[in-house]
Amino acid sequence: MAKPSSGTVNPHSRTGVRIVVAGDQGTGKSSLIITAAADNFPVNVPPVLPPTRLPEDLYPDRVPITIIDTSSRAEDSDKVAEELQRADTVVLTYACDRPETLENLSIFWLPHLRKLEVKVPVIVVGCRLDLRDENQQVSLEQVMSPIMQQFREIETCIECSACRHIQVPEVFYYAQKAVLHPTAPLFDQESQTLKPRCVRALKRIFILCDHDRDGALSDAELNDFQVKCFNAPLQPSEIVGVKKVVQEKMSEGVNERGLTLTGFLFLHALFIEKGRLETTWTVLRKFGYNDDIKLADDLIPPVKRAPDQSVELTNDALDFLKAIFDAFDGDRDGMLRPRELEELFSTAPESPWIGIPYEDAAEKNAFGGLSLDAFLSEWALMTLLNPNFSVENLIYIGYPGDPSSAIRVTRRRRLDRKKQHSDRNVLQCFVFGPRKAGKSALLNSFIGRPYSESYNPTNEDRYGVNVVDISIENKKYVVLREIPVDGVRRLLSNKESLASCDIAVFVHDRSDESSWRTSSELLVEIASHGEDTGFEVPCLIVAAKDDLDSFPMAIQESTRVSQDMGVEAPIPISVKLGDFNGLFRKIVSAAEHPHLSIPETEAGRSRKQYHRLINRSLMAVSVGAAVVVVGLAAYRVYSARKNASG
Repeated sequence: MAKPSSGTVNPHSRTGVRIVVAGDQGTGKSSLIITAAADNFPVNVPPVLPPTRLPEDLYPDRVPITIIDTSSRAEDSDKVAEELQRADTVVLTYACDRPETLENLSIFWLPHLRKLEVKVPVIVVGCRLDLRDENQQVSLEQVMSPIMQQFREIETCIECSACRHIQVPEVFYYAQKAVLHPTAPLFDQESQTLKPRCVRALKRIFILCDHDRDGALSDAELNDFQVKCFNAPLQPSEIVGVKKVVQEKMSEGVNERGLTLTGFLFLHALFIEKGRLETTWTVLRKFGYNDDIKLADDLIPPVKRAPDQSVELTNDALDFLKAIFDAFDGDRDGMLRPRELEELFSTAPESPWIGIPYEDAAEKNAFGGLSLDAFLSEWALMTLLNPNFSVENLIYIGYPGDPSSAIRVTRRRRLDRKKQHSDRNVLQCFVFGPRKAGKSALLNSFIGRPYSESYNPTNEDRYGVNVVDISIENKKYVVLREIPVDGVRRLLSNKESLASCDIAVFVHDRSDESSWRTSSELLVEIASHGEDTGFEVPCLIVAAKDDLDSFPMAIQESTRVSQDMGVEAPIPISVKLGDFNGLFRKIVSAAEHPHLSIPETEAGRSRKQYHRLINRSLMAVSVGAAVVVVGLAAYRVYSARKNASG
């Protein structure tokens, strides 16, 4: 593998690199900048130079460079700090003939950058090399090694002489390179190894280039890779040389079929150790990666949808995921264990289902494994909540089609109500209720968790997702979103908060009258919000803890409220006894028929009656007007005939 061609047009998204030069007074900052820009050592140097532009074609990447000189006066410290915070990279100077200026880098300048939270690469430059005392010759590595151990943000150290034109262009080449081809995302300097995200990206690239899927890059595949990345083929002797370099260091890096993944990763680590970061960055960028080693945003198709539309995976994407599941189910037990799941996502920057909301959202077996239904449920949840992220991860794991073919935007819920049917495959159910009503127990049972008597309050929204089989041909992914009672006000502060909801469930403890009261108040509040915003949702009432005696008047109260609001009578369930009374199928049925089970408040009913009255009045007025018009027309005809006969 070769270095990128020096004639390439700017392959970066950056339109320029801003380099800020700082350091003690008299260390040669301004002389260094003038010499780099004019290729001529200045006789008279102003205290601080204005922003200086280097020629665009000075370096191979052809990205414009602007150099900012800074003052060394104490009274200008605020302006210097401001410039440092705007820098893409910082050049810190010391004078080779003044050891105290080198010491001041670790005493003041480098800690100062950390205090300002300047998190960009730092290039340390020793200026005035021609003035250094020949009796105090020490290697740069010997001098800088302790400082670089302490300050990992230092990318490169170099010594130069503006007066003698020694290594001046190299200073700003390394500064630009530190921005365009940074070390930090790729390589851990302390352990001297590739960083995990870099390994995962290179593994994906290796798999994409291994066309015959035999686990090695043949000579032809290596050559194709070289042409794709560097626009130049490898000569047979060069291929032999590459494999020989690898084989000398590690026998497992090459086998009879070609260069293995181990060898491929070793080569990139070798390039980086030798300072050839541009080689690895060229490969990454050619395959669509940005500076964070994630796919660039423009590779992910934008998803446009109204607030009451959702996004689902297409059959093409589901078929692909089923095939992927089978491919990574190594022991053929119908489950993806954590190790197998990690291997599946080993070509993504990290596993997407670590942490909230995905980690505990689907049903798992005793070993933490996911069945096919649970695996597809996680994907359904991820696509519902973050379609772009879902598509991105499909690409990482090898989805072969056009990314836009992996998802579909559903019909608007408002239109579903008019057509009296929803054809969504993924249904989102908001679960409301007071504390200790049994919301969490309901979610836990939905994803196969055993019943527990202990109470753990839910403080943030929580998701559970599973498949509900209505019939052999009708299978729905249902997402339960538990909303803590303290979070309802925050939810309703957004006018469109109910737009993404297919159905709302209101849970109460049927043995506790105050629990019922709070739950019914929540029902009215949600119904009112839906009426006010136009995002009405079907609702069901759930009477949990059916294994306990109900409070007096429970049946009368709940029947009255359900009848008054026009929703189904409360559905009794007992999570403890495992009796759900067909609740999950009822949730699907209500969501599939979104024109039914919509609660109506007194205010909403009055508003509808008012609108009906207005409409009748308008109808009467329009009919009356039509009669008048017809009458006038008839009179005109009669009058015309009379005049004609006269």
